[in-house]
Amino acid sequence: MSLVTCHLSLPPAPAREAFRRLNAAGYEAYLVGGCVRDALLGREPGDWDITTSALPEQTEAVFAGERIIETGLKHGTVTVLLEGLPLEITTFRTETGYSDHRHPDAVAFTRSLEEDLARRDFTINAMAWAPVETPLIRHRACGGRPMPPSPEGEGFAGGRGTGIVDPYGGQADLEGKRIRCVGDPYKRFEEDALRILRALRFASQLDFSVDPATAAAALARKDTLALVSKERLAVELTKLLCGPGVRRIVTEFWPILAVPLPELAPMAGLDQRSPYHCYDVLEHSAVAVENVPPDRITRWAALLHDAGKPACFTVDEAGRGHFYGHAKPGAELARQALTRLRFDKDTINRVTKLVELHDYPIDPPIEPVGGGVPDAPQGSASGASGASRTPPPTEISAAERAVRRLIGKLGEEDFFRLLDLKRADALAHHPDYRGRTAACDRIGALARELLAQEAVFSLKDLAVNGSDLLELGFPRGPILGQTLNALLEAVLAGDLPNEKPVLLDAARTRL
Repeated sequence: MSLVTCHLSLPPAPAREAFRRLNAAGYEAYLVGGCVRDALLGREPGDWDITTSALPEQTEAVFAGERIIETGLKHGTVTVLLEGLPLEITTFRTETGYSDHRHPDAVAFTRSLEEDLARRDFTINAMAWAPVETPLIRHRACGGRPMPPSPEGEGFAGGRGTGIVDPYGGQADLEGKRIRCVGDPYKRFEEDALRILRALRFASQLDFSVDPATAAAALARKDTLALVSKERLAVELTKLLCGPGVRRIVTEFWPILAVPLPELAPMAGLDQRSPYHCYDVLEHSAVAVENVPPDRITRWAALLHDAGKPACFTVDEAGRGHFYGHAKPGAELARQALTRLRFDKDTINRVTKLVELHDYPIDPPIEPVGGGVPDAPQGSASGASGASRTPPPTEISAAERAVRRLIGKLGEEDFFRLLDLKRADALAHHPDYRGRTAACDRIGALARELLAQEAVFSLKDLAVNGSDLLELGFPRGPILGQTLNALLEAVLAGDLPNEKPVLLDAARTRL
C-alpha cells in the first residue's frame, strides 16, 4: 500500500517564538505530550506544552518582560503568555516516591529529555517535537499513519531537523491504535492511580484498544482509584462517557469503573429474561450511551437510566423478567452516584430527572388497563409493544398535552435530551423492537411545531399572572397559585384558549 505524505500545520506563532528564544539562549526545547499526539492524529491541539533543559529561573530570564505565571515552580513549570497564548514551559525532570498514589514526593531536574519522557504515563503522550520552521511530516494511509521514528538525535537543540523524539514507540502505538504504558504498567499505576482511568478515557476518546499488559495492570490496581479525589474521577469519567469507544470500554472494563461507580456492578451480567432485550442490563446501558449525542448530561443519564433495575427485578410464572417501577429508584441511585462524585447541583438535578422520566410514555400516553400493561418493554417510547404506529386523531391531542407538560417541566433543552435518551433506549433493545425510534421522531416533530407556534408550556407562558388575579380581587395566599395552575391545566387540555379575557372570566368563577 502506498503512503501519502502530508504536512501538518506549524504550531502557532507564539509557540515558535518561544522555541526561538530558548534555542537562542542555548537551551533545548520541545513540544511534548498531548499536542504532539494530537498533531500526529491530524487533530487541532488544545494546549501547547513545552519541555526544556532550562531551569525555571532561566526560563523566566529568557522571557523577562513577558507576563509570567509561576504555575508550579517546585515542579519546574512556569506559564508564559506570548501574544495572549498561555504556554506551559517545564524543565526536564524525574520524579520519585508516590506515597499517596497520586503525586511525586520529590522532583529532580535533569539534562536528559529521555529521562523526562520516561516519567510520563502512556507512549502516545511520551513523544517530543522540535518544530522550528518546518512542519511535522505525517504519513497517511487509510485514515492516518504516523511517520517512522526519527534517527537518534534528530530534532535536538539548535533546530536540526523536524523529527519526533520517540524512545518508547508512541508512533507505533498510534498506528496500532492502542494505549500502552511507558515501561512497567504496574509501576506507572502505582505511581498515579488516576492513570488507570486515564487509560480507559484515552481508549474511549480515541477509540483505541488497551494493550493487554496495561489492561492487566489496570485491573490489578483498580482499587487504588479510591485514593483519587472525586472531582478528578468525575472529569475522567465524563470524558470517557463522551468518547466514541464508550460501549466497548464500559462493557470490557466495568470492574474498574465500578470502583468509583459501584452502581454498575449489579447491572453487569443481569439477564433481563425478556424477548424485548438481547443484552444484560449493563451492556444495554452501554449501547444506550453510545446512541445518544456526546453531551455529558445525556450520556450520564443513559449510563444510569436502568440502575434501578437490579433492585426491581422479578420473574413471573412464565419465566419472563420484569422491572416494574425501576425508574424512580434508578433516579435516586443516579443522584447518589453524582453527589458522591461531587457534580454540581444543576447537573445532578438534570440527570436525575431524565433517569426518572426515561420510561414516561409520551407517544401518546396509554391509560393503564387492568393494572397496567405487563407486556410493555421497559424503556419503550410509547409503552406499547411492537413497532411504532400512527396514533388515531383522538390520541394526538393526548400526545400534545404530554409534550406541553414535559417541556414545561424540563425546558426545551432537556425535553429533547429526554427524546434522545428514549430513542437510544429503544436502539438498545432486541432488533425486533427498535422500530420505536420512529415514535421519538414523531414526538420531536410535534414538539418543534408547538415551539414554533409559541404554545403554552408552563405558567410563565400563561396570558394571565398573579398580579392579574390580585387586581381581579383574589386574596394573597394558596388560592392564587391553585387558580393559576387550574387555568394552566385547562389551557394544556385544550379546554380554554390562552387568551387573557377568557382566562379572567374563568378565574372569576373561583372567587
